[in-house]
Amino acid sequence: MSIDLPFHRPWLEEDEINEVVDTLKSGWLTTGPKTQHFENDFKEYVGARHAIGLNSCTAGLKLAVISAGFKDGDEVITTPMTFPATSNVLVLERLRPVFVDIEPETLNLDVKKIESKITTRTRGILPVHFAGHPCDMDVIQDIARRKGLAVIEDGAHAMDARYKGVPIGGLGNPTAFSFYANKNITTGEGGMLTLDDDARAELLRAMRLHGLSRDAWKRFGNSGFAHWVLQEPGFKYNMSDINASLGIHQLKKAPRFLKLRQEYAEIYDQAFRDEPAIEIFQTRDYALHARHLYLIALKLEQLTITRDEFLNLIQATGIGVAVHYIALHLQPFYQKEFGYKAEDFPIATRYSNRVVSLPLYPKMTHEDVARVIDTTLGLIKKYRK
Repeated sequence: MSIDLPFHRPWLEEDEINEVVDTLKSGWLTTGPKTQHFENDFKEYVGARHAIGLNSCTAGLKLAVISAGFKDGDEVITTPMTFPATSNVLVLERLRPVFVDIEPETLNLDVKKIESKITTRTRGILPVHFAGHPCDMDVIQDIARRKGLAVIEDGAHAMDARYKGVPIGGLGNPTAFSFYANKNITTGEGGMLTLDDDARAELLRAMRLHGLSRDAWKRFGNSGFAHWVLQEPGFKYNMSDINASLGIHQLKKAPRFLKLRQEYAEIYDQAFRDEPAIEIFQTRDYALHARHLYLIALKLEQLTITRDEFLNLIQATGIGVAVHYIALHLQPFYQKEFGYKAEDFPIATRYSNRVVSLPLYPKMTHEDVARVIDTTLGLIKKYRK
C-alpha cells in the first residue's frame, strides 16, 4: 500500500531553511537568541506575559503540573479523549487522573459533569482543547475559583484557537502548546508553555534546564560570565535554536495557514453534512476553531463495515488517515491501574469506535480535498446497509 496523499505534510519554505542555515553557521545551536526571539513573538501572538520554549508540549504539561503544588494522591480532572501525554504527566507525578465524559458535539470534556467528579482530593482541572475547539473556559474557571482548584490547559491542538475572542494561551492559565511535525505550526519537535505568573515563569525557566539559575546563553553571552546556581532539580526540556529557527517563520505564516484550514474544513462540512451515515462536529458560538484536525464519526449502524475496516479501505486508495483517539479509559494501563471500564464513559467509548481523522493541512490542494471527499462518500455508498 502506497500513500500518495499523506495524512499530513508540513509547509516549509526558503525562509525557514535560511534561518536554520544561519543558526548552523552561527555556531549557537542550543537555547539562545533564536529561542528568545520565538518566545517573544509567541507571547505577543497569544497575549501572555510569558512564553517558555520547550522540547515538547509534554514538557510544558509536566512543568505546569510540577509547579502547581500538587501532592501525592491528589486528583486532577481531565478528559479520556486525548493523547496519553495529558494524563501520563499526572500519573508520573503520582497524581490520579479523574476522567469526565465528553460532549458529543465537540468531543471536549463535558463541563456540566465536572462538579459531580470533585472530591476532597481534587486539586485541579486539566482541559484539552480537542482538535482545536476551545473548551467552555468560563464554566471551568468559575468552578476552579469556587472550589480553589488549579487550571492547566492542554493546548496541543489549539494554536490559533480563540475563546470568546481571546487566544488560547492568553487566558492567564499555564497553557502547553505543541509544535510537533503535524501541528498547525511546526518546529519539527518542540513546545511552548505560556503563563502570566512572573515568579512561576522564572522558576520554570530554570527547571526546563536542570534547575540552573542561568541558562547557557546568559552564562556565555554578551552579559559576561556568571556562575550558575542550582536552586531546584529540573529537567532537560529546553528548546534549541535550530527548532526555534523554524518557529520564527512558521508563526508569521500562522494566519495564512489557519485561513486555508478553515476553508478546507468548510468544504468538508458542506460535502458531508447531508450524508446520513456520517456525523460531523459543531463549533460553539464562543469558539474560533483552530481546525487542527478534521474528524468525522461513522454511523456504523448504517454500514456493513467497521471503522477499522473503513480505515484500511481508504488507505488502500493512497489517502492517509488517523484516529483521534481511542480513549484512555479503554487503554490497558488505565483499566488495570485505575479500574476504568468502557461503560464508565459511554460517549467517549462510542466515539472511540467511530471517529476518523481525515487529512487537513495547508499544503493540500482543492483537488486533494475533493479526492478525500469523493473517496469517503464512495466507500460509504459501497458499504451502506
